[in-house]
Amino acid sequence: MTTLAVVDYGSGNLRSVAKALIRVAGDEVIVTSDPEKLRRAERIVLPGVGAFADCMKGLDALPGMHQALQEQVIEGGKPFLGICVGMQLMAEWGREHGDTKGLGWLEGEVVALEPADPALKVPHMGWNQLAIRQPHALLAGIAEGSHAYFVHSYRFAAKQAQTYAETDYGGPVAALVGRDNLAGTQFHPEKSQAVGLKLLANFLEWRP
Repeated sequence: MTTLAVVDYGSGNLRSVAKALIRVAGDEVIVTSDPEKLRRAERIVLPGVGAFADCMKGLDALPGMHQALQEQVIEGGKPFLGICVGMQLMAEWGREHGDTKGLGWLEGEVVALEPADPALKVPHMGWNQLAIRQPHALLAGIAEGSHAYFVHSYRFAAKQAQTYAETDYGGPVAALVGRDNLAGTQFHPEKSQAVGLKLLANFLEWRP
């Protein structure tokens, strides 16, 4: 059985994500657009870069993939990690360039990043500190105030109960969200050096 499948739907920093995962998981990582290979995986990672609507369209364009994700993640309970837009796609709605229905796995919507400080540029790009709001297995061994790497213009306005870490960028921004077997990071673990590798290693050990 393949340990981990990275979903290839034409939108994602696939090479970097897969390389980081291979570093912590070894060779049992595949990058795939095949729903059958997804079904054989123990864990699933959904990366994503770009606009919410484009990413959702790319996912829907893969025959059977949306259904396989629903079946394996929501019904089957397999550990799932969304990264950046991959995390945002778990929302009910994305408000980027109009309204786009998301996967609806977590309550909330994806809205424009509007820092209170006009000196802060959008997109938010660079290293920011993590503020841990509640414990989560993926944060084990990651200290309060650790730095992670962000690149985004929109944020997930998630419920507090489903927000495990935040960063401050002219206001609170959800950095790690989830529930049950679902987790998602707004930051890029694959670009976050030791902190990112630790989070990915925790994901591989996670038994939700």
